[in-house]
Formats: sequence, C-alpha cells, structure tokens
Amino acid sequence: MTLAPARTELRYAVDDRWGRVPEQLAHRDVAAVDVTPDDIVYLFTRDRNGVVVLDTDGTVVTAWGDGIFHTPHGLTVAPDGTVYCVDCGDHTVRRFTPEGRLLQTIGTPGLASDTGYGRRGPTVVHLNETVQRPGGPFNGCTNLTVAPTGELFVADGYGNCRIHRFTATGELIGSWGGIGTGPGEFHLPHAICATADGHLLVGDRENDRIQVFDLDGTYVAEWTDVQRPCDIAVDAGGLVYVAELWRPSGNASFTRGATTTDRPGRVTVFDRSGQVVARWGASTVMRDAPGNFIAPHGIAVDSTGAVYVAEVTGTFGVSLGRVPADMADHQLQKFTPIG
Repeated sequence: MTLAPARTELRYAVDDRWGRVPEQLAHRDVAAVDVTPDDIVYLFTRDRNGVVVLDTDGTVVTAWGDGIFHTPHGLTVAPDGTVYCVDCGDHTVRRFTPEGRLLQTIGTPGLASDTGYGRRGPTVVHLNETVQRPGGPFNGCTNLTVAPTGELFVADGYGNCRIHRFTATGELIGSWGGIGTGPGEFHLPHAICATADGHLLVGDRENDRIQVFDLDGTYVAEWTDVQRPCDIAVDAGGLVYVAELWRPSGNASFTRGATTTDRPGRVTVFDRSGQVVARWGASTVMRDAPGNFIAPHGIAVDSTGAVYVAEVTGTFGVSLGRVPADMADHQLQKFTPIG
C-alpha cells in the first residue's frame, strides 16, 4: 500500500508484515518506540514484559521489565545505548542497560509532586485541567529527550505543566512552564524532542500545538498545524515526525474548543521551519487498515528513513468503546520511504 499524503514531498509505503510479536509477549498497547543507530527497535509495552526488542527484520530479540512498571509511557534510547523508560503511573524515569539491568531511578516511585491535580467532577477537555499550580518532578511524567549537551529534559504532563532539565547524571538543574495557552504555558506537555542545533520541540497536546524552545527554556516559536501531538522524532536531516492522537467528535481542546467532526489519528512530517511535507492517516473508516491509525502515541525514525508508529489501541480505543475488540492488535506499523 502506497501512501500519498496531501502537500507531499515525501512518500511512504506501509510494511504490514513487519513486527509480529509472538503470543507469549502479546500486549494491549505499545506506548512508545525508539530505534538505535543500527536500527534495533525498542518497544515500551503495557502488560507482561514492558520492553520488547526487535531486530531489523521485526523479529523479537529479547524482552524484559516484567513487574517493574506501573504505566509504561515514554522510551528513549540514549546515545550511549542505555534505555530511559518514563512511567507516568509511578512518576519515575528509570535508566537501564540494553539488556534490562536497572542503573538509575529519577523520582520516587509512587510519589507525585504537589500540583493540586486530581479527580474533581466532570472535565471540559481533559483531567489535566485540574492542575492548579506547577510542581517539581514528577506528577504524571510523559517523555524524555537527551540534548546534544548530554542533558536530560523531561516533559511532566499528565498531572503537571512543566519541563524539567537534568544533568546527564540525573541531577535537577531547573524547570519551566505554567498552566495555560500562552508562550511557555502548557496543557499536557506530552512529547519532547531535542534537535541537533540545540532546540527543544514540546508537544503541548491538549493545546494542539508544538512549542519550540532553546535549552534554557526560552520560547522561540509554535507550530499549530498539528492535532494532539503525542510523540516527536527528528531524523538526521532535521525532518520532524509527529504522532497525532484521534480527537473524537465533540471532544475539545483548550485552544480550539469542541470539534463537531471526527478527527482521526494521523502522522505528519514537518521540515525544520514547521512546514508540512508529508501527512497520512486521518481515515474515519477502516481505522485498523494498514496505513491508518486508531491511537498514535509513539513515533521513531531509523537510519534508512523508515518510520515506526506505536499505538495505545487498547487503552484509548477498545477500553473506551471507540473501536471493537477485534482491532486490539493494531498497535505497531512500519513505513518505508519510496521514490
């Protein structure tokens, strides 16, 4: 199947035979995906072993992490090969060897920072709107990126509204962010990715935008031709790949209000200036067909330009009655560049 998105300069073909996981490692969600320089693929899954490692052919090499994680959310393979796993359910970032030996834990498992976040009646947009004040690390942390300096930057989004900056060894340097829709404010900072030229791209999910900062947290720009950005990856040439979550009809964002039309999940590729160069998905029919999406949540790109998209179909689709149970295995796709 060849995908020819609108306003395209790039084209991709879906490989619907890649990445078949054996039954004993089946899971309900693939929350995150990342790729090493030699194109080994790491998945952060929910249920059983948290981390599943695939070779370039999509065959499982190893799996580890069973019983460690509360709610797997973000995964980043660092330049030194170690693996950072962000657990939004127990408010931690854990660092592992590629074989799964725990090296470090940032944050205290089960201890959330005080932001006032909590369930207090019905929500208008998202439970994140109950955040009353910025807090320290962490309350529902979402994703991590390693900057060219070696510093770590963590998006702390579900129960907070902050970006935290750490040394390469995990010592807190500082934080920024507040509640709202202005520059440097967030409603669920969900994605974060450092660029080679020293900028940070932050997916401000429920504000339907990507904010651009320098490494000191100074606001640079925002990109608004985006929908619920869940994860961001940047390739060696500077192209930016974004996994965008489905917004069902009637659901709202803080910046655009309630939508009267169904807005399915999709993938968008931007150039360095934030212009769209490829986009696909966004189908309201056959959401589980190759090349379409139910709940895009993680994205990565390998050395060949192939794009991997991970989905939380079980949590976001099946469990909420948005799609039938027979779509539950629509969780991971690989797209290869053509032309």
